[in-house]
Amino acid sequence: MSEQSSARQQILLVDDEEDALIELAESLGNEGFVCFTANSVTFALQELTLHPDIALVITDLRMPEESGISLIKRLREHTSRSHLPVIVMSGHAEMDDVSDMLRLQVLDLFRKPIYLVRLIDTLNNLFPLPKTV
Repeated sequence: MSEQSSARQQILLVDDEEDALIELAESLGNEGFVCFTANSVTFALQELTLHPDIALVITDLRMPEESGISLIKRLREHTSRSHLPVIVMSGHAEMDDVSDMLRLQVLDLFRKPIYLVRLIDTLNNLFPLPKTV
């Protein structure tokens, strides 16, 4: 089996906290996911253009220039990416944020620091491993 065929889905991770971003990318990479990272909404949109096979976005809610909500709104307005699943992570979600996330059809909300076991369970349910024969 080649490395190409053993790789799982491509995921875009968006967070302005570089250390958290790298740690999450490494953890998900160890699970076989191909991770791209961006530290802002602007770079996230560039990554989505460069990598059209990205199957999921995991974004921080609070970032200095634009929020995760802004990223999701922009995705929902873009016809080719309007149904891309999004998971939000935040240490400070408020009720208005939750309302926005529901309206924007966010898949899940994770409190920071991320409980990795739960995130991996969520990803495994979303993208089951192919059954081996």
